[in-house]
Amino acid sequence: MSKRKKKKLTNRQQEIRRKRLKKRKRRRRLVIIIEIIILLLLGIYAFGMFKLGKLNHTSLSGVKNNGLKQTGYTDIALFGLDSRGKDLGEGNRSDTIMIASINNETKKVKLVSVYRDTMLKQNGEHYDKANAAYSIGGPKAAINMLNENLDLNIEDYVSVNFLALADVIDMVDGIDVDMTYEEVVHMNNYCVETSKVTGKKYKKIKPEVAGTYRLNGVQAVSYARIRYTEGGDYKRTERQRLVLEKTMNKMKTQDLATINKIVDKVLPEVSTSFSAKEIISLASGAFSYELGKTTGFPFDLETPDKIPGYSGSYIIPKGLEANVVELHKFLYPDKKYNPTKTVIQISDTLVEMTGVDTDKNAKGTSE
Repeated sequence: MSKRKKKKLTNRQQEIRRKRLKKRKRRRRLVIIIEIIILLLLGIYAFGMFKLGKLNHTSLSGVKNNGLKQTGYTDIALFGLDSRGKDLGEGNRSDTIMIASINNETKKVKLVSVYRDTMLKQNGEHYDKANAAYSIGGPKAAINMLNENLDLNIEDYVSVNFLALADVIDMVDGIDVDMTYEEVVHMNNYCVETSKVTGKKYKKIKPEVAGTYRLNGVQAVSYARIRYTEGGDYKRTERQRLVLEKTMNKMKTQDLATINKIVDKVLPEVSTSFSAKEIISLASGAFSYELGKTTGFPFDLETPDKIPGYSGSYIIPKGLEANVVELHKFLYPDKKYNPTKTVIQISDTLVEMTGVDTDKNAKGTSE
């Protein structure tokens, strides 16, 4: 009797031991999996920090605004520089000026192109074309110009040159673009200079007829630079936003190996105020971002033949105040906005200087 009881107890003990061993094994597996995940995350972070060390980082301090604090959105200034070298600082005019506004909740990104010939206040003092600010004072001056004239609260920027965009487009195997006959002709002409600047090759499109074409880096950058068709600079900024949109969509389809190559190639050609940690934070949600509406600024404008005391062609907002109100409706439809005294004063000064007011017929419009 006692032996049988002892045997039963042994069996129960063995069963309990087996259960305990299974639990321990599960715990060990769980701990190992957690350790692997942590190591991978640390590895990715360290890898990212190593890669981002190749960036041209510029720390911005003392960026000014008109006292407005925008919540719920992240606004970034994007500058495309007419740079012939690797220098991305002052001395280079910003051929492209864009504002990227990210809705932090929906992850939708809106793009606004600021026409480079728009007359705006510079450094709180004189008036000049919008693209002059970067040349005189680099990204800080350009951001201050946008904040002062448009009642924005931009604190960060990203600048690239022709070569960076051309490299990315080549590494995603080009982008498909519908072009008119005029665009094909002008793109072929622009390719000559773009090829010299970037040191990259292209093939001239022959015959020069309208159609859908797969553009390489040189061709796509040249297409984005066209401004001599109907619509002038307004149409040019549309092309720039289209190229950016198509490039972003192609980037989302690339494998990690290709993205790694792009990072290695392009980062040295980029200048930004973002720290490595901030870039990694933004990049973590990159594939959830969706490009929404795009537009140009000013919405309502004139291009006077003459402006007293100035030479050359300028774009004048038909009432800067009214245009800025429309800009805020476009970027932040869920926010209430009243123009600051600064914007109202700049708007009044532009009317006095140019004679262009909201009650006059526009010679051009933004779409």
